[in-house]
Amino acid sequence: MLPAQKASMKVWDNNQSSSYDLEHCSWSQLPDEEWQSLDKNDFVAGEFVWTGVDYLGEPTPYNASWPSRSSYFGIIDLSGIPKDRYYLYQSRWSTKKVLHLLPHWNWQGKEGTVVPVYVYTNYPAAEVFINGKSYGKKTFNPDSLLDTYRLRWENTVYEPGELKVVAYTEKGEIAETQIVKTAGTPARIVLQADKNNLTNNEEELAYITVSVTDQDGNPCPLADNMIHFEVQGSGFLRAVGNGNAASMEPFQADYRKLFYGKCMAIVQNNGKSGKIIVKATGKNLKDAELVLNVN
Repeated sequence: MLPAQKASMKVWDNNQSSSYDLEHCSWSQLPDEEWQSLDKNDFVAGEFVWTGVDYLGEPTPYNASWPSRSSYFGIIDLSGIPKDRYYLYQSRWSTKKVLHLLPHWNWQGKEGTVVPVYVYTNYPAAEVFINGKSYGKKTFNPDSLLDTYRLRWENTVYEPGELKVVAYTEKGEIAETQIVKTAGTPARIVLQADKNNLTNNEEELAYITVSVTDQDGNPCPLADNMIHFEVQGSGFLRAVGNGNAASMEPFQADYRKLFYGKCMAIVQNNGKSGKIIVKATGKNLKDAELVLNVN
């Protein structure tokens, strides 16, 4: 979704929230405001964030809007998938180098109109390109709240193709590059586990992120295909999710609809050594299979 002005959380027709993170609950504030206060008051030991992970209940600002049933203000969604704001916090809290580009670049119908581009990073400067055209290099500006901790290009014009950000060191050298491409038709399923080896203690879980790409391997950010799961061997399917606060699909099912191109399958080991074979299928999509080892 495109950004709203900094304000309490805006109500959108699809019961979702903007990934530009310029909205907040009436009883809270933007991370930028919190960080500005911390920087001005070095005697403060830390900060409080509500909340780290989304949870069932308190679906502000959709408390009276069915079918919203979980919170929207988490850094990580209901299924454990990081939101864009995860990388904003990471750029502030982490000592590792962070470079995160948003939004996705599939905006059919908005050709020729402005689609702002944001970069969450702890590199000192970055430059945005659309199909090779530079929209300029930016650095952080402590005199502007919304430009103190994030880099923003508010004049970028959407055209299908390649969105690229180049991050620079303090010496002006290229440090890192990230590219987002306009994706074509969803074609294949991709499975990625948080671990490939489990112990045989019956309680260990593997979280498998499910996504879809086009024929060229580009992630499809708007894919909403239904994915079906089958688990064989030394484990079973424990739960599924997709982070959609307005989804009423059951967590304990063998299927889940993709939400903005992703969903999650959680697999649990059954206490026996061997292999867990996870299969994912979807209509008009190439199947995917993932093998986990249990020792």
